[in-house]
Amino acid sequence: MNYEIIIVGAGLVGLATAYQTKLKNPASKILILEKENNVAAHQSGHNSGVIHSGIYYKPGSLKAKNCIEGYNSVINFAKEYGIKYDLCGKIIVATSQEELPLLDNIYKRGIDNGLQNLKYLEREEFREIEPHCEGVKAIKVPQTGIIDYPGIAGKIKELFEELGGEIRFNNEVKNIINKNDEIVVTTGHSEFKTKKLISCAGLYSDKVTKMTNDKNDVIIIPFRGEYYKIKDEKKHLVKHLIYPVPDPNFPFLGVHFTRMVDGNIEAGPNAVLAFKKEGYQFFDFNFDETLQTLLWPGFRKIVAKYGKTGVGEMHRSLSKSAFTKALQKLIPEIQESDLIPGGAGVRAQACDRNGTLIDDFDIVKNGNIIHVRNAPSPAATSCLSIGEKISKLVEN
Repeated sequence: MNYEIIIVGAGLVGLATAYQTKLKNPASKILILEKENNVAAHQSGHNSGVIHSGIYYKPGSLKAKNCIEGYNSVINFAKEYGIKYDLCGKIIVATSQEELPLLDNIYKRGIDNGLQNLKYLEREEFREIEPHCEGVKAIKVPQTGIIDYPGIAGKIKELFEELGGEIRFNNEVKNIINKNDEIVVTTGHSEFKTKKLISCAGLYSDKVTKMTNDKNDVIIIPFRGEYYKIKDEKKHLVKHLIYPVPDPNFPFLGVHFTRMVDGNIEAGPNAVLAFKKEGYQFFDFNFDETLQTLLWPGFRKIVAKYGKTGVGEMHRSLSKSAFTKALQKLIPEIQESDLIPGGAGVRAQACDRNGTLIDDFDIVKNGNIIHVRNAPSPAATSCLSIGEKISKLVEN
């Protein structure tokens, strides 16, 4: 059970990292350890399936750089291996005059990030694209698309194994001991030894990081995003993707409409504090994980800063009519009866002791260990680019 490189986590980032590293080091013995019985079991398989353009992200940030590079990589990958995708474009809609300066800021970020063919649309123009949408002005983003991310994950797994890579499912990492010349990884079933370790543990990135760094000053606070689906007879209300102007005081994009690759239309998500890291239902609860959140010094500062917004998100989670009202800002015709329960995902949001919700990718290297502590959206879009970057860190 000796390996040159072990990667913890078989989500998109872990898979892409393993694949890119194996391509560079074909003779290396590389192992992925995954606690579930399949790839993409959590964030990678519970997202909205959007290929992000990079329009929202701070120019020069890791998110912006990797999104643009990852965007091209993931599309080329999908083309090469027959993964279903559609560059259908989206519109970002200002629903009031007060949102117009924020819309301008988004447009400027898109230009600064190198996006081409962005276009302002007046009401009569964007209603030619989305006839049922309401607002005062919009930005058309032609680069945005939709894709089958579980399909991407499955194909990367297949290619990695064809190259001689190994994946062991149902192996949750319980402990990591770094002896400098050798790292010992213990799971519930076995013990593995490796020269280098990379953790891409998503919702449990803080737990895995702490196994080798007890001074880790970042924890993961889980936020559940809940979706509704639009029933078949009302799918005509949404042609492509419709997004609101995000609230600058809240680090989430707000409820929106997304046409999926399977033809369904999703509405959502909200952003609700979850009381379990893999809690996909409102009443899912884990005592230890909830206590970790509540006792974290940064969490109390988050409550002070975002408490009112958080209560509103919680209300939308419990009230279908409140959720519908938020959607009606973009499509007034949508009714509560048009929505049927959809899925849910849980976002791994890193938070430091000062209450900062870390917005960028956070990757730390310490000797022969690399931890991906934070990989928020657009991590799925960027997975091949992030994997490439990490593979270079491994070489160094």
